Amino acid sequence: MDPIARFMEYAAAFEEVYESDDWSALEAFFTEDAVYEVVGATLLAGRHEGRAAVFAALKAALDAHDRRFPTRELVLREGPELSEGVVKFRWQASYRGPGIPELVMEGRESIWLEGDRITRLVDEIPLEIGEITAQWFSHYGELLGP
Repeated sequence: MDPIARFMEYAAAFEEVYESDDWSALEAFFTEDAVYEVVGATLLAGRHEGRAAVFAALKAALDAHDRRFPTRELVLREGPELSEGVVKFRWQASYRGPGIPELVMEGRESIWLEGDRITRLVDEIPLEIGEITAQWFSHYGELLGP
């Protein structure tokens, strides 16, 4: 299968999971021993090994961050492109809501596939984005829902 096409299928499925919170819908996209890693921004950095741990980390990030905002908009800034067998792209996420200033985050993501399943997923978030996000939450986080 074309890795870029598979990534696009995964991205669409991820957005459905964002709405439904049914993580079983992503099982067909990840190997059992998949790894998810966030590098760069220290507040968000971490390594999670195994499909269940990957899903738990992704869910925790969505619950603690994305789902707290009334509006979330994702944009592909570059890519996706295939480079040496790895699907890479640059993303931007904008978060908005009444009475709060917009929070914009950006980063790069790389996805390694074995056949049609993700074996490794790496988000690179610049340190300054982590600092901006931490400052935003310290000033406005209390205005968001739980």
